[in-house]
Amino acid sequence: MKITDNIHAIRIPFNLEIAPGKIINRFTYSYLIFGKNICLIDCGISSSKDIIFDYIRKIGRTPDEIKIAVLTHSHPDHIGGAFSIKRAVGCKIAAHSAAVKWIEDISHQFSERPVPSFYSIVEDSVDVDIVLKDNEILDFGNKSLKVIHTPGHSKGHISLFNISDKVLFSGDCIPLPETIPIYEDIISSVKSVKILEEIQRIDVLLSSWDEPRYPDSIPDIFNNSLEFFQKVHNSVLKAMDTIHYTDIGNIANKVIEDLGLPAFAMNPLFFKSIESHIRHRNCKNTLFILIDRTVKYRKRRQDKCRLSIP
Repeated sequence: MKITDNIHAIRIPFNLEIAPGKIINRFTYSYLIFGKNICLIDCGISSSKDIIFDYIRKIGRTPDEIKIAVLTHSHPDHIGGAFSIKRAVGCKIAAHSAAVKWIEDISHQFSERPVPSFYSIVEDSVDVDIVLKDNEILDFGNKSLKVIHTPGHSKGHISLFNISDKVLFSGDCIPLPETIPIYEDIISSVKSVKILEEIQRIDVLLSSWDEPRYPDSIPDIFNNSLEFFQKVHNSVLKAMDTIHYTDIGNIANKVIEDLGLPAFAMNPLFFKSIESHIRHRNCKNTLFILIDRTVKYRKRRQDKCRLSIP
């Protein structure tokens, strides 16, 4: 799918077996930036290579023009195809320093973050050639990307801002309401969304699991994600009023019921999110202030919300 003259999106569907005989359909996006060479953002799952390469050939370019693949973070649906893509075209792999360990050792990642069907969606470990840091400008050909460290969903998560086209690649940083909340730290997640809100002009917002968003809807995307964080936090605190905070399973059940989430939300990743809210159970006002200030500031301005992190 063509987004701009230089940026294309590839939707990559896949299936997850979350329990014996229980299959759910998922998808993720990879993105291509075309210049003198090609920059690939996220490598999808283990079977993504052919989908990505076929798309490149279809529009008249060749896969060996991929010189760099930037990984927004280390989770399997973003790094799954990196090994085979790098082996095929010899591209450099770039990622944030905090993501390197899980990318270069997938067995270690699985031991710390076991997810359903892990080894069916990530092919192998892959070496990271370029270690990225916050605010770094990544130049390739006649294009450049600004690296924005946006932890929360994962420690090494980055977003990328295409400076010339005003396109923001947000990875898994910004949740959609009514989806399963998956993050390691709620406060970091809130602050990361607000950091992205500070960008003065975004013409296109591209996430890993949502359709492209344009200026008329982008402020609502930010606002709705912050309100969702608050909604989940309030739900966890409400559940804790009747359940001991060490009983993660029952708290998770209450939150799923309260938020109307699907039954398959009951998994270790969701438990990590619940645990994060519990860790910050005494920060109810802090979390509310972080979000409320953003909403109030937006009401004072009709264009773009720019707010410093407290």
